[in-house]
Amino acid sequence: MAEKNIYMKRLIVIFFFASFLLLVNSAFGQTTIKLGHINSQDLFTAMPESDTAQKKLEKIAMQFETTLEELQVEFNKKYEEYLKQSQDPSVGELILRTKEEELQTLQQRIQSFQQEAQNEIAKKRSELFKPVQDKALKAVNDVARENGFTYVFDMAVGTIVFAADNTIDILPLVKKKLGLE
Repeated sequence: MAEKNIYMKRLIVIFFFASFLLLVNSAFGQTTIKLGHINSQDLFTAMPESDTAQKKLEKIAMQFETTLEELQVEFNKKYEEYLKQSQDPSVGELILRTKEEELQTLQQRIQSFQQEAQNEIAKKRSELFKPVQDKALKAVNDVARENGFTYVFDMAVGTIVFAADNTIDILPLVKKKLGLE
């Protein structure tokens, strides 16, 4: 609760500081503030590099999925064998216990593989999409600098609750900079 209060106080201070800067700016007329906004998700979707990275990631994920299915088939087969043997009165307790331990070990391997696969996919996602994000960010920064923007807000993040009509959507400018349109 205390963290929320601190966050709210900081937000209020930032709001008043920004309002003060705008007021001082308009009173003295020294510098004009030019605001822009962009939806980074729309930009990433428009970039062909994003599709390429997504296809590579899907291929890697399919490889993990295939291996996981193979492990699951192996587990199911061993489980069926265990069930058959557990119904046979001639099978000793030691054999059943050994089969149970084998099933538990295999189940742990499957769970470990799933966790490691998820971590590896997340790592690959970062590796594959970082160049795309870097290229997009550079283009946004270049467009903002070239067109004299003071601030550019990312609408995809969801932190902007209002965008006035005098803010400029720079997505078309960035797409043009990247040769997408």
